[in-house]
Amino acid sequence: MHLCFIFILFISYIPLTAHAQTDQYETIKKNGVLRVGLSADYAPYEFEKSANGKREYAGIDIELSKKLAKDLGVELKIVNMQFDSLLGALKTGKIDVIISGMSPTPERKKEVDFSDYYMNVEQRMIIQKKDAKKLQSVEDFKGKSVGVQKQSTQEELAKSEIPDANVASLTRVPDIIMSLNTGKIDGLILEGPVGEAYLTQNKNLTFSKLQFANASKGTAIALPKDSPKLLNAVNQTIKDVKAHDLLKDYKEKANTAMFDDGSFISKYGSFFVQGVGATILISLIGVVLGSLFGSMLAFMKIGKNIILKSIAWIYIEFIRGTPLLVQVFLVYFGTTAVLGIDLSAFICGAIALVINCAAYIAEIIRAGINAVDKGQAEAARSLGLSQAQTMKNVIMPQAIKNILPALGNEFVTVIKESSIVSVIGVSELMFNAQVVQGASFDPFTPLLIVAIVYFILTFALSRVMNVIEGRMSVSD
Repeated sequence: MHLCFIFILFISYIPLTAHAQTDQYETIKKNGVLRVGLSADYAPYEFEKSANGKREYAGIDIELSKKLAKDLGVELKIVNMQFDSLLGALKTGKIDVIISGMSPTPERKKEVDFSDYYMNVEQRMIIQKKDAKKLQSVEDFKGKSVGVQKQSTQEELAKSEIPDANVASLTRVPDIIMSLNTGKIDGLILEGPVGEAYLTQNKNLTFSKLQFANASKGTAIALPKDSPKLLNAVNQTIKDVKAHDLLKDYKEKANTAMFDDGSFISKYGSFFVQGVGATILISLIGVVLGSLFGSMLAFMKIGKNIILKSIAWIYIEFIRGTPLLVQVFLVYFGTTAVLGIDLSAFICGAIALVINCAAYIAEIIRAGINAVDKGQAEAARSLGLSQAQTMKNVIMPQAIKNILPALGNEFVTVIKESSIVSVIGVSELMFNAQVVQGASFDPFTPLLIVAIVYFILTFALSRVMNVIEGRMSVSD
């Protein structure tokens, strides 16, 4: 709890001083790139699809983003991450604007500015068809569970207009849909266009007759505070979109892209293949570099220098005592907010894994060295070997037999834990599964495929490590 509080203060306070000096318009023009943050699991607003073997973004908000970038005379860069991370990314300078079906609220307006509305939609309640007759009004949801997306206007709507319901806030819409399909919740609130898209693929769901008093929601573009030039430019683009009725064309393009012909594998197979490659790569980086830094930390901790020993102890205990998720956020947002360095999500995710792995591998190496009988070192020293020679020629060859199996287990663990970096938009296996969930409106199948792939990866690696361990045992 304390770490979460510190993290909130970290991302809330620092950016206010970091970005108040320059209008973001000038930064965009200088860089020649408009970085648009969004959560591409929210069709028809934004989602990913495969076209001619290549992945591309599609949806209403994507078309609007293209229009805005063109009007600004810069290139467009889409930064895809979870919805509840977008405001933090905007405040820390990781993105320039948010175009992700976001609605202005009093709380959000305290942190960022909003453009004029570019679209108005109705909020609808979705339920299972078997409950259509008994869940038709606010009173019918008394004591029932209602799913909403975390930090969304639907969450506020549920709490204000269905106060007697149990509100279940989840991060992603596909997860909420799956909760409804499996009976974990009794209903969920979505924007009309999004709900309609999901109903086409989930025949057991339907809209409830429930009517919200404040069902209409305006959607706007979020941008940093104190950027009047950018705000004027964004509002001018929205004005042009409305004047030429471009939203109608955007919706038609989105609907066409959502329901392209093709089998599930032909449309989304490449997503899983790319995800496997990224997962293996980032896990390998974490283990290899983590082993390098972990070795340094291990020798620092078992050494006699009290300062180095203390530094290693503090580092190891702090990293092992904090969640990897917090470490990922601190690296991703902190590198920009504190250091002013805009690193990619992949690099930040890799750094976080290296930092995390180093602490655990340091303990593996330290334990492996300490497991060697102390008599071995004493015998070596009595023969005239120096401390360095003893460690190199006597201790380490024996310690490696204890270290390698544990290091292999750490690799297996890292492969599974690497899924956490999906929260900042690293396109690894879990992230791609989430993308497919949003694009296919099928919340279950992508998870099943991911589970099988993770099992294959970890099982294969475990068998390899067992073979290595067996051969080392024979050498004894």
